[in-house]
Parts: sequence; structure tokens; C-alpha cells
Amino acid sequence: QVQLVESGGGLVQAGGSLRLSCAASGRTFRRVVMGWFRQAPGKEREFVAAISWSGGITYYTDYADSVKGRFTISRDDAKNTAYLQMDSLKAEDTAVYYCAADAGPFGPPRVAREYDYWGQGTQVTVSS
Repeated sequence: QVQLVESGGGLVQAGGSLRLSCAASGRTFRRVVMGWFRQAPGKEREFVAAISWSGGITYYTDYADSVKGRFTISRDDAKNTAYLQMDSLKAEDTAVYYCAADAGPFGPPRVAREYDYWGQGTQVTVSS
């Protein structure tokens, strides 16, 4: 059974930074797409970023327009962990952030239902 555990959320002032981590356990992925989604109160869950990698090679990264240039997704094979570095945070980035893993077959990385495993979420609050 795959488990994804997020950490790194918290309260930060607008303009500040946070780094979220998503540690995967229970399975070694030959190839995987890791995604970050977020859900604000009263809103639908939305795509934030995704990264596809296999055997130390990153195939692609993808970002929502709202975070492009401010957020960076990355991974550490040795730690089986994905990261989301969030800079220049805005009040509208406030949400619960979820990481997810798609172990294949691979569909559009921005579509939540393509993902097989989900973490429990971590709260990010940006004060203005």
C-alpha cells in the first residue's frame, strides 16, 4: 500500500516562502507522475504543479498559470520525495495542499482523477 505524507505547511505573510514535502512509501515507482493540488474553502480542488520522472530523469514539469514563476516542483529519488517550493506567496494561495501520485497508465497531469494515490493534505495560510 502506497502512502504519501505531506509536510511543510503553515502560516506565512504575503511575499514569503514555504517548501512542501511529499514523502512516498510502500512502493518503488519505476516511473511516476507526482502532482500537487490545492483546495480552498468553498472551491473545487485545483491543479498546482506536476513532475514526471523515472530512473533519475525528469521528463517534464507542468504548472498552473496562477503559480508559474513563483512555485517550483522538484524531486529527490534517493528520498522518494517530491517538493513544492512556493515563493512570493499571495493571500489567494491559501488552501489545503495535497500531493498525489500517478503510477500509470498516464493521463493528463492536470486531471485529479488520473492520480492513484493521495496524501492527507497540509494547510497553507498566507496572511495579507
